[in-house]
Amino acid sequence: MNITFVGGGNMAAALIGGLIGKGHAPAGIRVVELQPEARARLAAQFGVTCVDTVVAVAPFGEAVVLAVKPQQMRAAAQGLKPLLERELVITIAAGIRTADLSRWLGGYATLVRCMPNTPALIGAGISGLYASAAVAAEQRALADSILGSVGATLWVPEENQLDPVTAISGSGPAYVFYFIEALQQAAQEMGFSAEEARKLAVQTFVGTAKLAAQSPESVVLLRERVTSKGGTTERALASMDADGVKSLIVRALHAANQRAHELGEQLGADE
Repeated sequence: MNITFVGGGNMAAALIGGLIGKGHAPAGIRVVELQPEARARLAAQFGVTCVDTVVAVAPFGEAVVLAVKPQQMRAAAQGLKPLLERELVITIAAGIRTADLSRWLGGYATLVRCMPNTPALIGAGISGLYASAAVAAEQRALADSILGSVGATLWVPEENQLDPVTAISGSGPAYVFYFIEALQQAAQEMGFSAEEARKLAVQTFVGTAKLAAQSPESVVLLRERVTSKGGTTERALASMDADGVKSLIVRALHAANQRAHELGEQLGADE
């Protein structure tokens, strides 16, 4: 199986590493990347073929993964348009809708749109995926195997559901880092060093996330089990509830969802 990546940034590197880690041969992966330093790095790290133009690797194989920035997608599509045959085109660029990408590709319709997140860089991500009607079952499975090489996958039946996926899991790592920051700050204010505070905060998140992932019970029940009546946890949660922390978080996620929708409109607009 041959896969061509257009763009060789961090997410492309994560996917390439994930694929090779799952047994995909480096010889079956080509990367189109304009920056010579990035080409050299990817070739040295993974042993894949790296070039600076799409013409050099056409035909592209079973799949083309568009891993360029959203603002570069239109130009990338213009370069691909005359060279596409029957390949599956996968886009991991945030906000680019399949209707707009199809238009830029001259009506090409075999498209899968994905929203990964940054834990993919360590093989622990989750990606939301949406397939257009022209995508065959085996191509859907191919897209799942590519994104699944760096974590979990979640297929959505409607493309507009990728906006909340973006708000929740795409942007979600930033929210987690934000809460870790708060834990670290509190720990330092209580007398711990910066290193000790980081260790306490990060490991608490790592362990709790693993517990939630491995337990069949709801997170509500898991939380209640930590919250002894009259104890320290109850006091802290009561303070958060009094300040409306949960409702503020939910409101913030709705704001992110709205912004994802707005960005899709802006990025897809014809200039």
